[in-house]
Amino acid sequence: MNENRVRGKFITLEGGEGSGKTTVISRLSAYLDRRSLTHLLTREPGGIEISEKIRDIILDPHNTAMDARTEALLYAAARRQHLVEKVEPALKAGNIVLCDRFVDSSLVYQGYARGLGIEEVWNMNQFAIDSLLPDVTFYLDIEPELGLSRIAASMEREVNRLDLEGLAFHHKVREGYRKLVELYSDRMIVIDASQTPEQIEKDIIQAMEKGILKDL
Repeated sequence: MNENRVRGKFITLEGGEGSGKTTVISRLSAYLDRRSLTHLLTREPGGIEISEKIRDIILDPHNTAMDARTEALLYAAARRQHLVEKVEPALKAGNIVLCDRFVDSSLVYQGYARGLGIEEVWNMNQFAIDSLLPDVTFYLDIEPELGLSRIAASMEREVNRLDLEGLAFHHKVREGYRKLVELYSDRMIVIDASQTPEQIEKDIIQAMEKGILKDL
């Protein structure tokens, strides 16, 4: 990918299970609409037909025998197709892309929490993302106990294979994200996800208006 081209802004949201990413990202989309800023709202794994089919395989609660490397490779495959079919064309057109998860999720879930190694999973994903990283990533930080209790209380939220992991796994996920924040402090912004969706939205919008959207 030619990084010298004129491109749009790539914004991602990350966080553990029950951190409220899906709710907040839809609110951010509405905010961009109010500002008449052309944008694309999408998610990982998924976003396009092929990647959604891979998502179904990854998150199927019945697939408990899935090997950690198989899981990581499936995420990378879904990411590649999503990137070339949907994300990259939008960025080339100069649009803003709002994405629920990206490569950081793999570094944390498979690299750190599954024990494959952050560097090993990073190297695996280089083939998929061709060095493309978000311009800014908002990490919604939450205590795993609170996040999982939100999932249990929600009738609308899908219960997937990752939700069925033990509490220790979700604590490892949080540890992994905090390590990434240290590694990528230039693009990762921590948001307190224990707050109301309204306050989380306000905090993110405030950060965007001071940064990535300042000149738009």
